[in-house]
Amino acid sequence: MSTPSNQLFDAYFTQAPMRRIFCDAGRLQGMLDFEAALARAEARTGLIPQALVADIEAQCKAELYDFQALAVAIGSAGNSAIPLVKALGKRIAAHNPEAERYVHMGATSQDAMDTGLVLQLRQVIGLLDQDLERLADALATQAQRHADTPLAGRTWLQQATPVTLGMKIAGWLGAVTRHRQRLAELRPRVLSLQFGGASGSLAALGESAFEVAQALAEELQLQLPEQPWHTQRDRLVEFASLLGLIAGSLGKLGRDLSLLMQTEVGEVFEPAAPGKGGSSTMPHKRNPVAAAVLIGAATRAPGLVATMLAAMPQEHERSLGLWHAEWETLPELCCLVSGALQQALLVVPGLEVDAARMRTNLESTQGLVLAEAVSIALAQRIGRDAAHHLVEQNCRRAVQQGTHLRQVLGADAEVAAQLSADELDRLLDPAHYLGQARRWVARAVAEHQHFNASRTSA
Repeated sequence: MSTPSNQLFDAYFTQAPMRRIFCDAGRLQGMLDFEAALARAEARTGLIPQALVADIEAQCKAELYDFQALAVAIGSAGNSAIPLVKALGKRIAAHNPEAERYVHMGATSQDAMDTGLVLQLRQVIGLLDQDLERLADALATQAQRHADTPLAGRTWLQQATPVTLGMKIAGWLGAVTRHRQRLAELRPRVLSLQFGGASGSLAALGESAFEVAQALAEELQLQLPEQPWHTQRDRLVEFASLLGLIAGSLGKLGRDLSLLMQTEVGEVFEPAAPGKGGSSTMPHKRNPVAAAVLIGAATRAPGLVATMLAAMPQEHERSLGLWHAEWETLPELCCLVSGALQQALLVVPGLEVDAARMRTNLESTQGLVLAEAVSIALAQRIGRDAAHHLVEQNCRRAVQQGTHLRQVLGADAEVAAQLSADELDRLLDPAHYLGQARRWVARAVAEHQHFNASRTSA
């Protein structure tokens, strides 16, 4: 009988490299890396014989352990480190009983689990950093490509004044660039050693405690914080909050794209591929399957971030239950965001753009979306209120008659007295009412390029 699996949706919602970080082997290896580094650090400071370190390190390999047996033991122990350290000790004792005496010396279960998690998060940050950079590059390319491609701006899901597709994409790019900046800023805070022993004082290691902590941080290439953070969870919650922000921004991208793909709109599409976005019954369907992942992740992420926030007021020096609530929550957030990034990277470079349909949609209101342009031009000559009232009347007339606003305005003597035919033609051309759209694109791309350059020079 095959082992039950919950991985049916992983290829859709999660990136494979992220799942590997948080698989059982990944979790165990993080803790075992802590134990091996602890032995090296204590040998460096003279607390254990250097000759015994190799025997400890040799057993710090996740593949040596029975995951199922550990899973059963966790149910009784209350955390994963207790049974793992016992199993580690037994394996070491079988090869060198003397070395077993020094396993986990001075540490507590949470030191192994939290530092193991931090080691996993270092890999996570590397993956996120790489994917966000690739996504930003793709968005910058698309924003520049479509800097002058007009489409209808939409407010309250109704057509507003024209914007450009490049401007819309530049908005997505700006958010991604800010998230890259945030990720770089929080990295040293998140990648901090957890090492406090039973209650955080490291009393078990006597006068050597701080020296061991320094050596352990160096071995693991982690920051040495001002003190252990067993129940001060702001570092992890800050990271979780950033993951929530990234998910939300990707959800915004997915929401915009799905709306642009609607049959009635048909302006921008996910790239086509065999079997992608079809329906089980309707052969004509082209569903926004990548956008669905982006929106789904953005919908699920807030609840997970809320769990991390709710788990912050932990009791005294070691928490009951609140710490436990983090164990699956933060990995799930990481996996969700990685899946959303994976889908965005599949979509953005190959966006299919129908500029002709955009123009058609802009014309669908027969000039009404440019009523503001006419009103502003008239306001310079007859005053704001009078201009607004005059254009509003002409807009109503155009709707009632089913004619283009240009025709109605041209027939209005009061308007014609102020604006020539050429002026009306220009005012009602979307290409001439794009404001600072091109500038916004250039600024977003420049900010992206500046961040890339700062990373290269650092």
